[in-house]
Amino acid sequence: MKPTIPQGTRDFGADTVRKRNYIFSTIKTVFELYGFQPLETPAMENLETLMGKYGEEGDKLIFKILNNGLGDPRNGDKIDKAKIGFEQALEGKNSKDLTSRALRYDLTIPFARYVAMNHQQLPMPFKRYQMQPVWRADRPQKGRYREFYQCDADVVGSKSLLNELELVNIYATVFQKLKVDVEIRINNRKVLAALADICGGAEKMIDITIAIDKLDKIGIEKVKEELSGRGLNETQIQTIESFLNIGGSNEEKLQQLKTIFAGNETGLKGVEELEYIVQYCQQSTVNSQPVLDLTLARGLNYYTGTIFEVKANGVQMGSIGGGGRYDDLTGLFGVPNIPGVGISFGVDRIYDVMSELDVFPKEVVSGTKLLFFNLGEAEVAKAMELAQTLRSQGVACEVFHENSKFDKQFKYAEKKSIPFIAVLGSKELEQGVVNLKNLATGTQQQVRFDDLVHFSW
Repeated sequence: MKPTIPQGTRDFGADTVRKRNYIFSTIKTVFELYGFQPLETPAMENLETLMGKYGEEGDKLIFKILNNGLGDPRNGDKIDKAKIGFEQALEGKNSKDLTSRALRYDLTIPFARYVAMNHQQLPMPFKRYQMQPVWRADRPQKGRYREFYQCDADVVGSKSLLNELELVNIYATVFQKLKVDVEIRINNRKVLAALADICGGAEKMIDITIAIDKLDKIGIEKVKEELSGRGLNETQIQTIESFLNIGGSNEEKLQQLKTIFAGNETGLKGVEELEYIVQYCQQSTVNSQPVLDLTLARGLNYYTGTIFEVKANGVQMGSIGGGGRYDDLTGLFGVPNIPGVGISFGVDRIYDVMSELDVFPKEVVSGTKLLFFNLGEAEVAKAMELAQTLRSQGVACEVFHENSKFDKQFKYAEKKSIPFIAVLGSKELEQGVVNLKNLATGTQQQVRFDDLVHFSW
């Protein structure tokens, strides 16, 4: 049987892992600069922790884990519970005997669960970052995988909009360091809630946001069709279309919103929050000016205030970052009144964008700097000694594992993109030198043993 991997997953070779680690390291460094501390949660959560938290569309994409077949042997339980669960599923019933756990869909809900369980011991506001894989039963395509990493930063226990400002600055700083030109887009769910108010009431909120969130993918006409299918009438749909067509600068958009929502307290509060962020970002020393995008909805139900999305300029790719404010996420777990706001980096998409733009630093993919050829027992003994000295100085090097023909040892160096080889034969051993060859330029020189540690690699 030909070996394969599950659709929507990938293997990563050395060069890819090094590039990904460069992205992780850059993001982590910026998170730490802003006072965030690391957290890790399990790959799987109890099913009830995840279900009902991501909206109708999201719940369909949760990977459920089948329970193991036997009950608890400590209780003498030998019943095949999975079989019973399947039988109940065929009857249209839910069964914990079939599945009671699921792979995490994102990092936000597990984080909220963690805060709910530990809030009495945590410093408030609590600032954490988390960099782990998540799983979604989505249809694989360019930039969309079933297993992928997220890098999140969240602040809970504070309603201050200073947190939103810092998260915008984190986005701007990270992408400047990665040399990716981006557009940071913002909107506010209070504005969208107010739009729902004037289009038939709060119960229309989810229908409207789910449809609007698809605008980039399906276009305005399909969005209007979906809104109609969700029960909105022609007048309401026209109101939404007019809202989505608001244009101009950030300031001009804000002014038009003030006119639309005059007398609507929720809408004006959302506009006020957006105005605060826009004005303060203009004064930032980081080039972080966000763009007010009224088509931005982010279909997750738990957002209540500012929402973020980041797109790379000059590349055909979906969002490479997103997030928002959630004022009662831990309330889902019986611990109300802990507000929060957070952002996420889509590392897999960022990797694809950076590859397409060719902005990875060349040194990122470098591994072994020097390969000592294996030319005999005495020579290898000295090569091992020299290699260990170089390693103690931070120079990555190897000694070829066997005394083989030069051609075989050269090919090994070439396949691993090792830039230098060191030839140490009996003659060189007597003279206390190695013949050092640069494989990229073909130049060769003799270097004394004691001078190797000072060589410019």
